[in-house]
Parts: sequence; C-alpha cells; structure tokens
Amino acid sequence: EEERPHHVLTQGDLPTYLTRFQWDMAKYPIKQSLRTIADIISKQLGQIDADLKVKSAAYNALKGNLQNLEKKQTGSLLTRNLADLVKKEHFILDSEYLTTLLVIVPKSMFNEWNANYEKITDMIVPRSTQLIHQDNDYGLFTVSLFKKVADEFKLHARERKFVVREFSYNEADLVAGKNEITKLVTDKKKQFGPLVRWLKVNFSECFCAWIHVKALRVFVESVLRYGLPVNFQAVVMVP
Repeated sequence: EEERPHHVLTQGDLPTYLTRFQWDMAKYPIKQSLRTIADIISKQLGQIDADLKVKSAAYNALKGNLQNLEKKQTGSLLTRNLADLVKKEHFILDSEYLTTLLVIVPKSMFNEWNANYEKITDMIVPRSTQLIHQDNDYGLFTVSLFKKVADEFKLHARERKFVVREFSYNEADLVAGKNEITKLVTDKKKQFGPLVRWLKVNFSECFCAWIHVKALRVFVESVLRYGLPVNFQAVVMVP
C-alpha cells in the first residue's frame, strides 16, 4: 500500500503550505541529529526518484510501442501495415501452384502497370490484377501467378519500379495484430490514471521534503551566522 501524505498539495496549496509551514515531527523527529534528518530526506527523495524512473520508463515504452503500431496503420503504402486494407477474397489461398502477391505501384505508372503486368514474367494469371487501395502517391494492386515464378517476378517488377510487399494472408495473424493494438490502448489507459495519481502524491511528498531541507539550511546558516544560543526569526518573502 503506497504511503500517502495527509493532504496532497495542488499548485494552489503551495503558497499556503509555505506561509503556514510547520515541521513534520512524525517524519523527521527533531531529536535526531541534523545529519540524520538530512539523510532521511535524501533517502526518501532518492527512492521516489528511482520509482519515477521505473514507472515512466514502463509507461513510455508502452506509449512508444503503441505509436509505432499506429504509425504502421497509416503512413505510405511502402511501409504501412497492409493487414487492414486486404480481404480474404483478394487472394488465391490453399492452392498448390498459384499465389497472390501485393504490389505497390506509383500513381503515375498505373496505366503502365495495367498494360504490362502480365508480361513481367511467364505464368501470370491474365486479368488477375485488382486495385485494392491508393494513397496520395501509390496504389496497392494484387496479381496472381504461379508460385515458382514469384521470385523472378519480384526481381523484374522492381526493375520497372513496381515494389512487391512481403505479405502472407493469415486470418489468425491479422486478428492477433488488431488485438495487440487494442491491448496496448487498454494498457495505456489503465496505467495513465494510477501514474498521474502517483505523480500528484509524490510531487506533494517531494515538495514538502524540499521545504524541510530549506528549513534545515536556514537553521544551520543562521546558527553559523548568529551563533548560539538559538535566537532568530526565519521569514518567507513573497515578491
């Protein structure tokens, strides 16, 4: 169970905390030596700092993974994930001899593709191409051919500035990819609330701890300046 202060300070509370500052006897017993009190505060802040690094690293890793996946859902057809653009009926599946490839064609070359794709190699299924999707620069076409000429087709297609994207239609993988994004979105939401609450609580803890350091410093410097017995008044100046 995380330790909570009696009152979590908000930004509006900070001036009031300062102007009505009272030493927290429970956390920092004044019967201890000044060195011990300073060590207690230092250890407390060190632990908060270490916890913050772990929590923020975990959250940022999650956020980064999600951003990478989301980037793959958009972006250029040359790099983006094609899974959400294709359907089962676009492919010849479970054939011993035939396969369907996905080809990225620059928009300016659509006519050239349609006129010449059947001649890129032998054994291409006539009239098998279909435009599935297009963005500002490229179109995503299918083409069906014999498996044994697939590698040769990729090579000759690239020579003509048609890029074959590596893609294998597998429904289980497609569902898994969608589920991964959903899971990351859910995990990010789940982590965000507790992280913000933890930050508020521990900002409050740190602020109170640092003000106690200020009070310690004022005390030590005043004794050094004015000597003993202790007889001075500390003041908070508000510009």
